[in-house]
Formats: sequence, C-alpha cells, structure tokens
Amino acid sequence: MTLPKRKILITCALPYANGPIHLGHMLEHIEADIYARFQKMSGNECTFICADDTHGTPIMIGAQKAGMTPENYIAQWHDEHTQDFKNFNINFDHYGSTNSVENKNLCELFYARMKEAGHIHKKPVDQLYCENDKMFLPDRFVKGTCPKCSSPDQYGDSCDVCGATYEPTELKNPGCSVCGTKPILKTGQNIFFKLNNFKSYLQEWVPQHTSTDISKKAMEWFDEDLRDLDISRGAPYFGFKIPDEDQKYFYVWVDAPMGYISSTEQFLKKQNRSLDEYWAPNAQAEIYHFIGKDIVRFHTVFWPAFLKSANFKSPDKINVHGHVMVNGEKMSKSKGTFISAGIYTKHLEPEYLRYYYATKLNANVEDLDLNFNDFTNRINSDLVGKIVNLASRGAQMLNKQFLSQATVCDADGLKLLETLKAASSTLSDYFNNREYVKATTLIRELAESTNKYFDEKAPWKSAAVQPEETQKVLTTTINAFRILAIYLKPIMPKLAAQVCKLFNEAEYNWTDTSKLIQNQKINDYVHLASRVDPVHIQAMIDEQKKIYEASAPPAAAKSAVPKKVESSGPLAEIEFSDFEKVDLRIGQIIEAEEIKEADKLLRLKVDIGGGVTKQIIAGIKAAYSAEKVLGRKVLICANLKPRKMKFGLSEGMVLCAGDGGSDLFVLTADEGAKVGSKVK
Repeated sequence: MTLPKRKILITCALPYANGPIHLGHMLEHIEADIYARFQKMSGNECTFICADDTHGTPIMIGAQKAGMTPENYIAQWHDEHTQDFKNFNINFDHYGSTNSVENKNLCELFYARMKEAGHIHKKPVDQLYCENDKMFLPDRFVKGTCPKCSSPDQYGDSCDVCGATYEPTELKNPGCSVCGTKPILKTGQNIFFKLNNFKSYLQEWVPQHTSTDISKKAMEWFDEDLRDLDISRGAPYFGFKIPDEDQKYFYVWVDAPMGYISSTEQFLKKQNRSLDEYWAPNAQAEIYHFIGKDIVRFHTVFWPAFLKSANFKSPDKINVHGHVMVNGEKMSKSKGTFISAGIYTKHLEPEYLRYYYATKLNANVEDLDLNFNDFTNRINSDLVGKIVNLASRGAQMLNKQFLSQATVCDADGLKLLETLKAASSTLSDYFNNREYVKATTLIRELAESTNKYFDEKAPWKSAAVQPEETQKVLTTTINAFRILAIYLKPIMPKLAAQVCKLFNEAEYNWTDTSKLIQNQKINDYVHLASRVDPVHIQAMIDEQKKIYEASAPPAAAKSAVPKKVESSGPLAEIEFSDFEKVDLRIGQIIEAEEIKEADKLLRLKVDIGGGVTKQIIAGIKAAYSAEKVLGRKVLICANLKPRKMKFGLSEGMVLCAGDGGSDLFVLTADEGAKVGSKVK
C-alpha cells in the first residue's frame, strides 16, 4: 500500500451565523474545495474543515429580533449554511461551530498561556453603564438621538437615517435599550493583548507565509509599533466568559479563528486521533487558510501572534483571493445581484458556478467579475458545446448504432489520447498552484482538439460504409471525454460521478487517465448538462430583488432625514474665510479593514502626502467592502478634530455623497490628482 505523500489541512474563513451564504462567500469555499478534491484525487491525506462563527453583539441582536435564543438562532443558520454548501458540492470533512466545548477550552488555554508569558495587560476604557441593569452597554444596547441629524431611536454606533457613525457616549438623550434608563459614564477595565511583543516575529513570518502582493502590503503595518488588541467585551455578550474576570467575554475575533483548531479537534476525536498531528509546533502536516482580502490583517498579524504566544503551529500559507463583483459592479441588494446560494440553486445548476469561478480564479489577489453574459457563454459554448457534447456525440451513437459496444481506438485517436494524457502533469501543477484559470483553459483546448478530430473523422457519414472504423472513432471520442471528465472532477464532482456510471467505474483518482475504455460495453447515455437560459438568470435576480424590497425599511424612512442634511436644498451661506478653514486634500487609502462588530464601519489608513498617514473610521461599510476602497484616491477633510471612538481614534473624514447606508458614494479624485494635493 502506497502511503500518502502529504498530510494537508485546509480551512476557509468561518461564515458569520447571522445571515445566508451568498455567492461572494461561495467563491472562497469553491476555490478551497477544488484544491482539497485535487489533493485527495492525487493520493494525499487531505482534511477540509470549516465552522460557523457564532459569537458577538450582532448575533445577540439578530436573535432578539427573531424572538429566539442565541443558541437556537445560530443553530438555524448552521442548518441553512450546511445545506447551501451541500448543494454546491462543498465536501467538508467536518463543519463545526465556534460555540462548542472544544472552542471554549481552546480560548481558555490560549489566554492562560498568553497571560503566563506576560502578553496580557489591563487598562481603563470609558463606557456607558446602566445602573438599573448593572451592566456596561455595548453600542447596540444603547439607543438615543443621533448627534448629527437628531433622528430619535438610533443605536449607539451609527444612525440608520443619515448614516453617521459615532461613539455611544455622543448620543443625545441616551437610554439603555433593555430598560430605558439613562446610563452614566463609567470607567471599566478591558483586557489587552500586547501585539507589539510579536512585531519582530511577524515581520519575518508574513513574507514567508503570504504571496508577494499581500506581504508587500502587510509589511507597511510594521512601519510603526503595533497597537495593543482589546480582546475583551463586557456583558451582555454572547460568547465565552474570560476566566477569573467579572462579566468579561472574549472578543469574537479571538474565538473565531480558534474554530480552525476546534473543528479539527472535533474531526480527529471521531477517529481517536490527536490534535498534535496538525497543530503541534513541530507538526509535519501542511496547513492552508483560504480567506478574502478584507480579513488579511486578522490572519497575518493577530492570528499568527496568538498561535505563537500559545505554542501552536502556524499555517504554512495564507491563500488570499479577491471578492465577487456582479456585471462589473459591487453586489447590490436593491438590484438583486447580492444573490444568496439558496436563491441561486432554485434557478441554476450549482456546478455551473463552480466551473465559471474556476475559469476566473488564479493565485493572485484579484476581484472576480460574475458577468452573467460571460457566464452564459462559457457554460453554453465551452462546457456544454465543447466538453459535454463529446459524450453526447460519441456515447449516444455507440448506444444507438453499435449496441453500446466500445472496441479499440484508431491510430489517429491513440495519438490524440496520448496528448490528453500527457497534459496530466501540467494540469496537476496548475491545480496545486491554484491556477484554475490555466487548468480550465487547457482542458477547453484539449476538448477543442478532440472535437476537431471528431469532425474530421465525420463518423455520422462513415457509419454505414465503414462501421468498424466508425466504432473506433467513437471509442476514441468517449475515451477523450472520460479523460477530460477526470481532469474536471475537482471542479465538477457531480459531472465526474455521472461519467463513472456511464462507464461502470469506481470513483476516479487522478491517475485513472492512464486507463482506456476498450472492448467493453458502456451504459446508456444520460443527459449530463443543459444550456443556460438567460430567462432563468433574470428570474433569479428578480426573486432576490423582491426579497430585499420586502425586508427593506419603508421608503418613508429616508424622508425622515431633517431638511438640514437633505441634498435638495442649500445650507446657510458661509464666508470664504470659513471655507478656508477646511483643509480638503487628496488622500489614498493604503489599508482598509471591516470592523466586524459594527454594521457600517470600516477602519481606513489614508496617506495624505508628505509621509503623513491618518486613521479614519468611516461609516461606509453598508455601501463598500474594505477591498473595494483599498487603493482609491479620495477626498478627505484632513484637519477635522480627532475623535475617540469605540474602535479607535478617527483622525479625519472621507467625503461621500448620498443619503447614507447603502445609498452612499465615495468621492474620488480625477486622473492625475496627486496624493497630498489641496482641494481648492
């Protein structure tokens, strides 16, 4: 028995358990699943795990709105998520949850080791406190009047009417959302992880474990000392309580990545195996994280520092991908292009999306455009018209005219098949290096060569006069299709399984391309793929749009914006000298990350020229993902008085147009404008 050549663990970023899986999520899971399936086909021991990310304030709020306990709420999403992944043939070896005993134990173990090594300290943080309920109030547990537009009944982090972001302490007439009592300002002790203790380690680690484009960007973070990371949250909070602390819980970004390890542990327990096989510091197994570029900082700074502090193995590589655009634009709920996996499967074949994503994916960090015209053409022309059509032409003719009997291949056919077989090594390299676009291109070219062979032989003409030669041509054709189906198996496992049935074969391995189907009967051809009808795409978009419209706030909500912030009327006149006080400049966003616990906030690092950078906490997350604004030249107010916010100091303002929320548009500089230039 040949031993596995490699032992590999593959993970995806954990989906948050407060909403459905959408086609943006599915990009990452399809990319990782293709990689895992290829490794397994190649004889490697490959384990593919993931889990739901289940803690934090948004989970609590979502559960409250649904009238459920947080436990039941996350269980509902767990069921939906696992079904969505099953529908798309995402073959996890284990799919867990961060709300597990194993994850709790890991958090406590990591914390104990951090503390013992001197990487933990406490410092005071001012927060709103409800004397009636005897608790500090997270931003979503306080409501009041917006300090910007004076709209009532707004949460403590952002206004749903004007889109402004602020600290809970800035609310007018604040009240506890539990009992309504006016809170007081009270200083509490929060717990911080000394991230800067690992600066030197991370400076060496990042370039060795990320791609060149990611490491080049990440190394800029080390130009200054790393800030301590607040790893605690006060009650009420759905998560794990910090040992020996009063009403303190682990921040969600502490226990979420632990899910990689705890899910591995859950999987191994069922086999009476040890976690040390993968996560011991000297473990020989390879670990690969697949993530989106918006969470690079968490996985290349916080996570490896956590692992180092607790003496666990770090991942061998952080594989980062871009995000999904639809028809050249960011996903839009109002346009129906923010498509959930469940809605997609009602209208289109999931394997078609797997194939399409594969035709676009490579090892670079690039956004992927799901262009539905291109999608239709690639499925109809390439997949159905060039690849699957070979089975339809060859197998059906053998079924009908030659009693399903394959014989031997002709001389020209054997040369063709040798060419197809010889591609195995190249395709193996492509899959192993995540160059799926190159793999699908080569497979398509091989299909084109086979179609050319079939057309030149014209078996439909020779069947009556040269039946034996015709039978050889058809035998060659079905063998060529079989080889292509094996190459496509990591991408299209459902198709490969159907091909196994056609030829009475067991599940394919990568080396099965060496075998030929000769002198044996095949089964009756079963329809393998249908062309995409654009009508189904439009029906999918329309259904998704209706769901959004049914759940969106009433249109009257926007009209609630006071006239002083409406764009339709001018504000009071000011003197030119007043305008001169405002320092407007061209800035370039050089870092961008989402603030996970805030619905509308992104943390931006903006270069304003002259070697000066500013941190700006911008309320634009409802309209822009972090990766969408990264690198943009924007207009900023550079001399706005810094404001201390819950998630850090905001040192400026990015100028936008719109009413707020998702109706927000970042103002960008024209071509040629230089970073640091004043706006006059």
